[in-house]
Amino acid sequence: MANLVNLENVSKSFGVRPLLDGVSLGVGEGDRIGVVGLNGGGKTTLLEVLAGLAPPDEGRVSQTRGLRMAVVTQRTELPPDSTVRNAVIDPLGFDAEHEWAADARVRSILDGLGITALGLESTVGTMSGGERRRVALAAALVQELDLVVLDEPTNHLDVEGVRWLAEHLLARRTALVVVTHDRWFLDTVCSRTWEVVGGKVEQYEGGYADWIFARAERARLADAVEEKRRNLARKELAWLRRGAPARTSKPRYRIEAAEALISDVPAPRDTVELMAFAKKRLGRTVVELEDVTLAVGDGARTLVRDLTWRIGPGDRVGIVGINGSGKTTLLRALAGELEPVTGKRIQGQTVKLAHLSQELHDLDGSMRVLEAVEEVARRVVLGKQEISASQLAERFGFTSQKQWTPVGDLSGGERRRLQLCRLLMAEPNVLLLDEPTNDLDIDTLQQLEDLLDSWPGTLVVISHDRYLVERVCDRVVALFGDGGLTDLVGGIEEYLRRRDAQTGAAGPAKGGAGKAQVAEAAPASAADQRAARKELSRLERRLETLQKKEAELHAALAAAATDPDRLLKLDAELRAVLAEAEAVEAQWLVAAEAVEG
Repeated sequence: MANLVNLENVSKSFGVRPLLDGVSLGVGEGDRIGVVGLNGGGKTTLLEVLAGLAPPDEGRVSQTRGLRMAVVTQRTELPPDSTVRNAVIDPLGFDAEHEWAADARVRSILDGLGITALGLESTVGTMSGGERRRVALAAALVQELDLVVLDEPTNHLDVEGVRWLAEHLLARRTALVVVTHDRWFLDTVCSRTWEVVGGKVEQYEGGYADWIFARAERARLADAVEEKRRNLARKELAWLRRGAPARTSKPRYRIEAAEALISDVPAPRDTVELMAFAKKRLGRTVVELEDVTLAVGDGARTLVRDLTWRIGPGDRVGIVGINGSGKTTLLRALAGELEPVTGKRIQGQTVKLAHLSQELHDLDGSMRVLEAVEEVARRVVLGKQEISASQLAERFGFTSQKQWTPVGDLSGGERRRLQLCRLLMAEPNVLLLDEPTNDLDIDTLQQLEDLLDSWPGTLVVISHDRYLVERVCDRVVALFGDGGLTDLVGGIEEYLRRRDAQTGAAGPAKGGAGKAQVAEAAPASAADQRAARKELSRLERRLETLQKKEAELHAALAAAATDPDRLLKLDAELRAVLAEAEAVEAQWLVAAEAVEG
């Protein structure tokens, strides 16, 4: 089968820096390719060269004849005086005035991306950057296409919008090339991964998880090759000293791949230890909202009504909700930057709060990156580790050379990283983060997660990145537009289930939530609770039996050390017991959640 697009020995540079160096690859029919790599590493350049928006310096780019392709990059601009109808509907060439409304595919795209709520007569020039990006994305997706090329399409979508886009792209037979840092999206949608690194494009089968495993294995093999080279060099030196007759035979290696990959991975977050440390630093009171009402548009639209919400020491909370539901407004109220219509905000005396907003604060453009970080502090203690400003900057992707770059020369993503770095250098004990993953590449995201995972303070995060929320937060709350704040025991999956039920009904509930605390999930019936407890007891008994059997098999294996046939049989039995125990544990977790619910 012929490729839709081919790149043959393509090179592209900006100044003296090569972003693509002799790259050859192709996009076939139905391919779903995720493009990953460091910020500034050439991902967007690769997309623009592939799509024909930028010519290569060397090499050749060819497309199949009659290729129907749409491209939405971060540089895509719509005419500011055009309306949503002009940009999305009119190019489709519907004859009758409202004939397009009968097209279920077009309607689903407009609804899924939240375009219907904007209004078809809304002018592009009056929209926010995120709204313009969604309109451009809708204009691309409504077309009949062979290939769609997208650059960071999830940046301005909420969790629900990201899920809709993933399902929509999976349902289409269109080929896809997408740059994204959303790891859930990569895992769900992409069947291949391209990593742009050092001017080359490394190709992998599968999505994010497969790429991470493959990259870790590649690093392990590279380490093994380097170690082998050193061993050979030492042997050669020894041979030269002793003479040829003393030279030994080749060494034998026994590599346990899985153990090698995870041998230096830190232990999971010790929640109890971090909570105790947070209480020492913060005391009992952190930030509280009492009987608070928040509204926008001079009080025209109420977001939350009579809400009482207490954030305690060591709490790690993720906030989710559709765009416009009031997440950012709620975070600003927690930060003390927005006065509520009614009610009051209480802050503990020992609280040292830091708020990362979506807006980038201006810094002196002539200041160097390291100077901007050291302006806050020269050293910082994160968890149990003391690190310098330069070391923290390096964790956020600023190499020792990059740290001497003027702030004015940084890209938007780099400024975002610098803003995060400066926040952490201030050693806050309460962090409020509004979409911290925007414009961050995956490697920087992983560094941020590692820092937040062991950070001993109170954390409130708004993010559409499901992996980040699930890793660093212990609790998820949601704004459903009913004036309250709902505690979601089942996390983001429960949020999506509730949104499905809500949109399938008559829409969001009207009216207030009364003088409510944070709403809890609806309890299960008494009969369901009894059945769940009974199942939980049965599973616990089975787990005890399997654990005893495992101990017996380990003892039998030790006794049969000199009997190979017996060892093989016992090993097979042990593997079967361990597999069943894993399955029973998974069932136990489901039953335990039902009992707790």
